[in-house]
Order: sequence, then structure tokens, then C-alpha cells
Amino acid sequence: MQINLSGHHVDITDGIRTAVQNKFSKIQSHYPSLDSLSIILKVERNQQSVEAKTQFMGATVAVEGADNDLYVAIGEAAKKLEAALSHRKGSTAAHRYDRPAG
Repeated sequence: MQINLSGHHVDITDGIRTAVQNKFSKIQSHYPSLDSLSIILKVERNQQSVEAKTQFMGATVAVEGADNDLYVAIGEAAKKLEAALSHRKGSTAAHRYDRPAG
């Protein structure tokens, strides 16, 4: 999975890049069909946020995690993305079998 990492008012250091790789590698193992992931790190005055977007099963899945600590925000975004992908996978699986007409 290719991770496109960009920052808004923040320099991407090796530590941040490693943290992102570690947190989102579990998602890659659970959903091998994901090709790319776009992550934007934003640092504002009192809040740091992480926005993650990807395409999964024909729909755009986007989540955002925010906290005072950037590393906590990265972990929160990873949890939310995994939950959103699980929800999307379940909603498409629910429509796999149609009810019989009658």
C-alpha cells in the first residue's frame, strides 16, 4: 500500500513517518485490496489533526483524528479508518443476497 503523506504547517520528520507506517500497517494487513492512502497532517494553534482518505469498494472513505499530541491523533485516525473500512465492508456484504421476489 502506498501512503501519500503531506503536512500543513508541519515538517514531516522520520519519526512521524515511522509512526504513520506503524499505525497504518495493521490496516494494510486486514485490507490488502487497498492500493493507496492519502494522509494530511495539520497543526493548528491548540489542536493537531490527521486526515486520512482512501478508495474502498467503490466509495471514498475519509476520517479525521484530532488531539493535542500529534502521535495520539495519528493513532486515533488509524482506529477510525479501520472502523470505517469495516463498516463499509459490512454494508456491501449485507446487500450480497437479495430477498426472493414474491
